[in-house]
Amino acid sequence: MSTVFTKIIEGRIPGRFAWADETCVVFASINPITDGHMLVVPRQEVAKFTSADDALLARLMSVAKIIGQAVERAFDSPRAALLVAGFEIPHLHLHVLPAWGEAELSFTNARAEVPGTELDAATERVRAALRELGHGAAVPVAPGSPALA
Repeated sequence: MSTVFTKIIEGRIPGRFAWADETCVVFASINPITDGHMLVVPRQEVAKFTSADDALLARLMSVAKIIGQAVERAFDSPRAALLVAGFEIPHLHLHVLPAWGEAELSFTNARAEVPGTELDAATERVRAALRELGHGAAVPVAPGSPALA
């Protein structure tokens, strides 16, 4: 049975994509803790990070670092945070978000029902920062598709 993330990757559920490569995609969280909260998700369904092979984890961390640099730039934050939990969806994913302090890094701070226009704007800021950082080849042409260029 496909996870909700697989359905997003396959285009059966809409997503706001900032990054796509052969191994993973990055899209905006619909329940962001902060503006610019992105999810790094492997295309392959892996239930949890402790079940992933080392090569996949290395690639996800490499992409998370790049996304972290982009959210720092896009939102002028002093740091990017990386959270791995995965209780709500059994498909490995890394949360990368701009951070100003540890107090806000709680899923209890996640906002529900964020207007699509806000999610679109935050995603576009990350996409622009990725281009500025020299990663334009990994930014999907259409923000609503994870298709490789």
